[in-house]
Amino acid sequence: MRTGIADLPLHPGRCPAWLFERMRPLAREISQIIIDEYGTRELLLRLSDPMFFQALGCVLAFDWHSSGLTTTTCGALKEALAQNDVVAVAGGKGKASRKAPEEIENKAEAFGLDEEKLKKASFLSAKIDSSCIQDGYSLYHHCFFFDEKGNWAVIQQGMNNANSYARRYHWFSTENFVDAPPENIAGQKREEKVLNLVSAVSEDARETSVDVVRDNPSRLRKYFDGQTILFDSDGASLTMPQRHEILECDLTKKDWELLNQAYELQPQNYEELLCLRGMGGRKLRALALVSKLIYGSELDWSDPVKYCWAHGSKDGYPFPVDRPSYDHTIEFLKNAIQQSKLGQKEKSMPLQCLSNS
Repeated sequence: MRTGIADLPLHPGRCPAWLFERMRPLAREISQIIIDEYGTRELLLRLSDPMFFQALGCVLAFDWHSSGLTTTTCGALKEALAQNDVVAVAGGKGKASRKAPEEIENKAEAFGLDEEKLKKASFLSAKIDSSCIQDGYSLYHHCFFFDEKGNWAVIQQGMNNANSYARRYHWFSTENFVDAPPENIAGQKREEKVLNLVSAVSEDARETSVDVVRDNPSRLRKYFDGQTILFDSDGASLTMPQRHEILECDLTKKDWELLNQAYELQPQNYEELLCLRGMGGRKLRALALVSKLIYGSELDWSDPVKYCWAHGSKDGYPFPVDRPSYDHTIEFLKNAIQQSKLGQKEKSMPLQCLSNS
């Protein structure tokens, strides 16, 4: 399910090497203790919680309200868990995000898991947040976490240059991606006009969008008359609208070609429609608007949106990183894990001290 969203201001700059060298081992020790105490599923569940993840980034001493907290914390976790034999991390920022399918394949094979099922979860979670939640944020970061049992979590982030904010999206294992998946979306930027195509409100629009495609898109053109650019079947002529501005639902010749290809494939449901190559936000929005125009389908336009005191942060708020304390925390957790191997009785002592401190 979708577990939440966090809005963070866009900040420039890089994580200093001396800090990342500490973030990696601390992330490893914290993750290992959670796995030892509660199991791998619990680790993924916590990472899918935007509040826990934000707190984790603060404990790792990154800037508490920067967009970089997402990418840097995920980067530290990916390296920290690289040698782990029960949890894997795929994807990352920018070009690294496009390597997610290949990395999922490699680790899924080692775990003996259904790689296609995991790749589909990675693809659909990204497709939902980039094309079905039309909030003005373009995804540039996608991290897919999964364990040897097939549980998974997604942490991905989009950028909106218009308001200088980034938006982080969290997911946890689900079979339901498009039929009103459970969600907790409450953005701070309430002035946005956001189209949510996977909410319960938009259910009729989803069903009608599939029906419209299966019924031959060529019949849609009359409904766009005066609203969008129309091309005839061979592209020899076009009809321009009266207006001057360009709308987000305008369809190009390539868009119509894709809708015709979708008609040939006859998708059986909205999830299959989403999986068609090239079926992005503009086409989905156009189909939804046509559904509303023809059938009156309702659309959901509502907006789907102390731990810094542990070690400080790289930007100096609430204080500069306390390196000796940071190093002490890493060593403390290492020792706690090592002692846990001595037996259950000894195991509880350092961890109880940690919880009480």
